[in-house]
Amino acid sequence: MTDSKRIHIDGTTVTVPGNDIDTDRIIPARFLRCVVFDGLGEHAFEDDRAQLKAAGKTHPFDDPALSGATILLVNKNFGCGSSREHAPQSLMRWNKGITAIVGESFSEIFFGNCVALGIPCVTVDEPGIGRLMAEAQREPKLRFKLDLESMMVKAGNVSVQVSMPEGARGQLMAGRWDSTAELLEGRAQVAKTASQLPYFSS
Repeated sequence: MTDSKRIHIDGTTVTVPGNDIDTDRIIPARFLRCVVFDGLGEHAFEDDRAQLKAAGKTHPFDDPALSGATILLVNKNFGCGSSREHAPQSLMRWNKGITAIVGESFSEIFFGNCVALGIPCVTVDEPGIGRLMAEAQREPKLRFKLDLESMMVKAGNVSVQVSMPEGARGQLMAGRWDSTAELLEGRAQVAKTASQLPYFSS
C-alpha cells in the first residue's frame, strides 16, 4: 500500500468561508439515493452554488480560476450535521478532487469519513487560516504545501503550524487508512483463520 501514503500534499486551493457548514450544504440530501458515489462531485455545494448564481454571484466551486484546486480551506466546525459519507465522497470527486482540507475545526464524524478516504483534515488557529485564505485570495494559482511530517502548511511567504490527532496522522503517513485494502492485503491470513473455525467449515 505504498501508493496510499499521505505525507506531502501540494496543490492550489479553493476557499469556502463560513462557520458551521454542514453536510447537507456540502451534498444535499436528494443526492443520497445513489447506489455508488460516481458523479457526486458535480453536485458538491449544489444548492449554495445555485443560490449565489441566482443572486448574480459566483460560488468558489464555480469559479473557473479555481477549477484545478485540490486543497480546500475552511473555517470552524466544517462538516457538521448528519454523518453522511457522501459529503467527503463528493469533495474527492469534484473536478480534480480535493486531496486535503485545512480548517479551524471539523465535525468528528466528517473527519473520520475523510480519513477513511485518505483525505487529511488538519486544523489551524483562526489567525493562521486567515493568513492562508488571504494568500489564496491574493494569488489563486499559488501552490500550497501540506507536510504531515513537520505538520506545516506553506504558501508563498506564509508558513503556519497545523495539527491533527496522532492516530489519524500515523494511518495516513503509513498508508494504512484504507480498511478495505487492509483486509484484502491480509486475505491469506483471513482464509487461514476462517478454515480453523468450525462454523465456517461445517
